[in-house]
Amino acid sequence: MADQEVIKHTKKIYKIWNSEAHGFWYKAKEFVLEILIIVFAVSLSIWLHGRSEHTHQQKDVKDFLLGLEADLKSDLQEMKEDRATYQRSGMAFKYLRSLKRNETANADSIYMYANVLFNTTGLLPNNSRYEGFKSSGKIGTIENKELQNEIVDLYQDNIPILISFTNYYNEGKRSLNSYFNKNLKRLSDSTTNFNAVMATDEAYNIAGDLNNVKNIIKQYDKCINNIDKIKKLIDKEYNQ
Repeated sequence: MADQEVIKHTKKIYKIWNSEAHGFWYKAKEFVLEILIIVFAVSLSIWLHGRSEHTHQQKDVKDFLLGLEADLKSDLQEMKEDRATYQRSGMAFKYLRSLKRNETANADSIYMYANVLFNTTGLLPNNSRYEGFKSSGKIGTIENKELQNEIVDLYQDNIPILISFTNYYNEGKRSLNSYFNKNLKRLSDSTTNFNAVMATDEAYNIAGDLNNVKNIIKQYDKCINNIDKIKKLIDKEYNQ
């Protein structure tokens, strides 16, 4: 539409300027008028195109954020469960480290902590939506800068740090598991030398690293608070 207007008024300028029926000042006045019309038509076209592009852009942002909120709901549930597991794991190894030399571990305590002694726990974030949006260069189109910063902080800093902490911890778990697999023996059909293996210096030392989960718990809390902020900002953005 704008192109047609420009062409039409350009032809009119050419026709007026080359007309012999009008004097110079009339031609100059009409020339300026037509130029102003062309400038207005082009500016209006650019503005309308920008508005249309902005509307489409913000629709993409809304679709992304509402989808991200669903991803975060799932991640939040997993984080809370994982955090509780690490708390129990820390308690289990703190108990084992509290045993004196040649002291037998309480059977009920071992049974209570059995499911966290050798298992590994780590977050598998639902980050494909974020990674796709980021790789397309659209993160900057989130106009709420506080929300944008919270999202970037979560996925670029807080979650990677959490995964780094839990990976290191799980390496200790795997070392302990490997040590027990090599040294655990059956004493009878119903008993093993678990206490004896746990009393060795190597197992005791590994358990010493595994009883400290303070930094992991702190990082889970940081991620959970980060997600809570993001969810509140998204809800506020779209009046949910």
